[in-house]
Amino acid sequence: MNPHLGELHAYPFERLAALKAGLSAPAGLEHIAMSIGEPQHQPPEFLVQALQEHLGGLASYPSTAGLPQLRAACARWLERRYTLKGGSVNPDTMVLPVNGTREGLFALVQAVVDPGAQPLVAMPNPFYQIYEGAALLAGAEPCFLDTLPGNAYLPELGAVPAALWRRCQVLFLCSPGNPTGAVLPGELLEEALELAERYDFIVVSDECYADIYLDERAPPPGLLQAAQRTGRTRFERCVVFHSLSKRSSVPGLRSGFVAGDPALMARFLLYRTYHGCAMPLPTQHASCLAWNDDAHAAHNRRLYQEKFARVLPLLGDALEVSAPAGAFYLWAHVHGDDEQFARELYARANITVLPGSYLGRSGPAGNPGAGRVRISLVPDLEKCLEAARRLREFLPTR
Repeated sequence: MNPHLGELHAYPFERLAALKAGLSAPAGLEHIAMSIGEPQHQPPEFLVQALQEHLGGLASYPSTAGLPQLRAACARWLERRYTLKGGSVNPDTMVLPVNGTREGLFALVQAVVDPGAQPLVAMPNPFYQIYEGAALLAGAEPCFLDTLPGNAYLPELGAVPAALWRRCQVLFLCSPGNPTGAVLPGELLEEALELAERYDFIVVSDECYADIYLDERAPPPGLLQAAQRTGRTRFERCVVFHSLSKRSSVPGLRSGFVAGDPALMARFLLYRTYHGCAMPLPTQHASCLAWNDDAHAAHNRRLYQEKFARVLPLLGDALEVSAPAGAFYLWAHVHGDDEQFARELYARANITVLPGSYLGRSGPAGNPGAGRVRISLVPDLEKCLEAARRLREFLPTR
């Protein structure tokens, strides 16, 4: 067995299930699940139809590299979304399909980490748990960069000692962030690229929430944008991940892509050829349409914007929380034990939220997720409003 399996932490939702074990929620209240970032909006009808029309593709093995038209759709979307120079993303050498960002993020780390060089994988803290699991199973040491209110929930790259950067093989970034919703400014992305060049590591930017943000005038910038702006026209040392799960509300489709440095993509394609993770052809055909269409993503974004606009006033000053720049989470400060808060909220109001400490790791300054809960605004608007009303009634009783 892989000896590193014993280093893995219990997954947050396993811990949440154990936390709720033995509790009975009020029978008269419908359960409202707000712990998992699983979009519940109606998938676009054109995407569903495309899947049905291409079911005949199930009779054929798909190629690992994916359909040329899918890679082209992803490349052109990157250029539109991030105002990159036309034709600067080569679909033949810079783009690969992945079965959702989770699968791709994990696989990339296994492909690029050299376990014999005392490797280190840096990541924000709190964080999406796949970053840590991928690092551990690749034989690397996770290095946690606390993201706190005092630093606007941004990783302080300049505070990392040079000795750690010299061991770093991968730096994970996430923008908009999970769970904080923070958007990394272009200057920070450029700083990450400068460090990667100086110390020879890869920057992996998880941008799966890129099309969910509150300010229509300020779409979150991306890593490839920063690379091109600083003259890195071949996106050297850059890898970005994108997904339709959040953008198109199709988490079950398991469709995303990875793009960036062609030298890295070539080696990753070799790995994936043996990994056996080709995307089914019906999924590829439907995904082409989704990446080529921006209107449905804009509609989806407006639904989240409306939820934030209506839920936050209902909470008022009863809960310490503010609107994030992006993603669809509330990162609420509960001023106490976050596990106890989640237990009591379920037992009294039949709402499930995720304790923030489950998404962070403790260091010298403690666990940056402790005392917070992540609330996913993924149910429909009426359920989100009902949850906000129940929260208002619950809070004074604690």
